Amino acid sequence: MLPIDDIRKRAEKWLGNEFNEETRKEVRWMLDNDEKKLIDAFYQDLEFGTGGLRGIMGAGTNRMNIYTLGMATQGLSNYIIRECGDSPVKVAVAHDCRNNSRYFAETAADIFSANGFEVYLFESLRPTPELSYAIRRFKCQSGVVITASHNPPEYNGYKAYWNDGGQVVPPHDEGVIAEVRKIRSVSEIRFNGNRDLIRIIGKETDDSFLNELLKVRLNPEIIARHSGLGIVYTSIHGTGGILVPPALKLFGFTNVRTVPEQDIADGNFPTVKSPNPEEPAALAMAIQKANETGAELVLATDPDADRLGVAVRNDKGEFVLLNGNQTGTLLTWYILSQYREKNLYKGNEYIIKTIVTTDLLDRIAEKHDVKCYNVLTGFKYFAELIRNLEGREKYIGGGEESYGYLPGDYVRDKDAVGSCALVAEVAAWAKDKGMTLYSLLRKIYSDYGLYREKLINIVRKGKEGADEIKAMMNGYRDTPPTVINNSRVVKIDDYELQMSANCITGEKSRLGLVKSDVLQFFLEDGTKISVRPSGTEPKIKFYFSVHTGLASPDEYEKTCEILDRRISDVINDMGLA
Repeated sequence: MLPIDDIRKRAEKWLGNEFNEETRKEVRWMLDNDEKKLIDAFYQDLEFGTGGLRGIMGAGTNRMNIYTLGMATQGLSNYIIRECGDSPVKVAVAHDCRNNSRYFAETAADIFSANGFEVYLFESLRPTPELSYAIRRFKCQSGVVITASHNPPEYNGYKAYWNDGGQVVPPHDEGVIAEVRKIRSVSEIRFNGNRDLIRIIGKETDDSFLNELLKVRLNPEIIARHSGLGIVYTSIHGTGGILVPPALKLFGFTNVRTVPEQDIADGNFPTVKSPNPEEPAALAMAIQKANETGAELVLATDPDADRLGVAVRNDKGEFVLLNGNQTGTLLTWYILSQYREKNLYKGNEYIIKTIVTTDLLDRIAEKHDVKCYNVLTGFKYFAELIRNLEGREKYIGGGEESYGYLPGDYVRDKDAVGSCALVAEVAAWAKDKGMTLYSLLRKIYSDYGLYREKLINIVRKGKEGADEIKAMMNGYRDTPPTVINNSRVVKIDDYELQMSANCITGEKSRLGLVKSDVLQFFLEDGTKISVRPSGTEPKIKFYFSVHTGLASPDEYEKTCEILDRRISDVINDMGLA
């Protein structure tokens, strides 16, 4: 870490006239009153990584503010100019509900327009997938969305996209990063926008997006028979409220209720501890409303509406939450089974999942003679693969365990809007067959095998936390475990070294994916353990996966208990409990 004197010198530069009064005041206060906060705010630059920016809002080089955002936007602009030369440039800009999101979006739009770009700026908050759609609709060279996804309220972020509607990937990501790093002073940022180049977009783009989304609907006649399916939806104060209810209505569902207290866009997320649909507490109010109204399905989206949480009724009529793998299983199985039932296959279809997503999707795809591609964590790799295979193979679905799914290729990022509509359709289909989503999931497990997964996040904030996470990854690489929970480690995949090692024979082979800080341990009993630092949050993630056969749907709960105990034993043996 930089010496404190150097940190103070970095901070004192932010007292200059090129910074606004509010920023200077905050920096002066930290210099005089809070050395720890000063260190966290200035010990490093907020890194513009392959996914853009994400950080706590406030003054400082390691904070999300108009200056760090401005340097990122100017660097991105410089790269676009370098790539496009004298060609006219168009970019799209969207934002979520977070505090300062509109301010940041307008600042980015000003900078882009000051660089001579035509800017398509949404009139108000919109889901991230609609930004991806707008880039392709308006034939933009790039785009950004201001969002920190489901992070706590103090965070905001900035995601950069390329002309295919996907987040930037090699070689563009490294090119953008290099240009951003060249910006050494805020004086290099062109803040004075050209409003004549900024075009405000809204309803027309919404309607176009929804009409494209409608094309993933597979059984309109079944939806018509069950249009009254009881659904409760919550946007958790976010952007989903703009498009999810209209999407459900367009699909044909007429009995959709929302949670009024959570319909209000609010970056403080006052009704939840965390606006994360992975957390049970985030769905509590929606489940309460569903119980009051007799609804059969609960849907919840995160603030930028790219992740989806689902709750369904079990055999006792109680609501239970599906995890990301379970929702992905239902969506994937439904798409593949309906393609077969309707003779839609041309022989070139494929799905995509990430390497940490349940391997059950591989098995379902195999049974339907459909390719399943495994990619690194992040939907930018989905977009890249779809682009590379375009014209030769057809993407029809896929997703990741972290509650992100894309049920068609109408956009190139995960889309909770379309996923909400398709999950509702699966529920209608199941009801038409005399099942619930819960009983359908059990049937899938009995046909393909029961897979159980668990994710543990270990949070380590600040500079010390980042160092600790790095040390943990180094420890697993330098001295990898040989036995976990009395089962031998038979294979280790190291995506940082891009090497797969057979621990029994000593043979090594090259992994086909790009370099990434991910380790996977495969045990003799079939257990799979994946470890990676989060790319967007101060945490290290441990993914555990086990599986076995399921004799019948009636054995589901008992078999789940057995597998869950195995996961717990693995966690305890690794000292992570």
